Amino acid sequence: MNISYRLGWLGFRALYRFYFRWRVFNAERVPLTGAVILASNHASFLDPPLVGSGLHRGINYLARESLFRFPGMGALLRSWNSVPVDRDGGGAAGLKTILDRLLAGGAIILFPEGTRTRDGRLQPARSGIGLTVIKSDAVVIPVRTFGTFEAYGRNQKFPRPFPVAVKYGEPMRFEKLRAEAKNCSRARLKEIYQQIADEIMAAIAKLEPRED
Repeated sequence: MNISYRLGWLGFRALYRFYFRWRVFNAERVPLTGAVILASNHASFLDPPLVGSGLHRGINYLARESLFRFPGMGALLRSWNSVPVDRDGGGAAGLKTILDRLLAGGAIILFPEGTRTRDGRLQPARSGIGLTVIKSDAVVIPVRTFGTFEAYGRNQKFPRPFPVAVKYGEPMRFEKLRAEAKNCSRARLKEIYQQIADEIMAAIAKLEPRED
């Protein structure tokens, strides 16, 4: 962690502890080194820093590319290991940067649902995360946040002090599907992308706010 990242990390940890009374479950499942995809549900703007604050390693985040146009904001986001992506969270440039950071042994938070939930319930997974899994060798850790929709959902102007939690699941490696993807048809490859996304989302859905 650089100085800016560490200060932000400490600040968010204090915020989650004292304002949101947070709980963190099974953070030890996340490797402290090497490429990791943290695949989380997405209920609130609180989710990315919550997922990252529970870990003792630097994490790469996604941020809208428009935010980087402001000099001060852009510099801060870069110091926090943020990856610029377009409004839909995709784009070739964003994907290349994500893969570069994974190939360099970094960890990154991705949201299989693609966007924040509107009603607090889990949404179907999009295939984009499956593509990222196939094009990298990263281990996948399913992650689920709890209480963030109630604390700061789409329709709330300000966060309220509702208890939140984050839980990290068992690692997923997808060796068989990665091997199959090397020689399969294009049609099958698209199916593999969605299959991986669905399996990750199912693993997220099984997580409960307690120690295993």
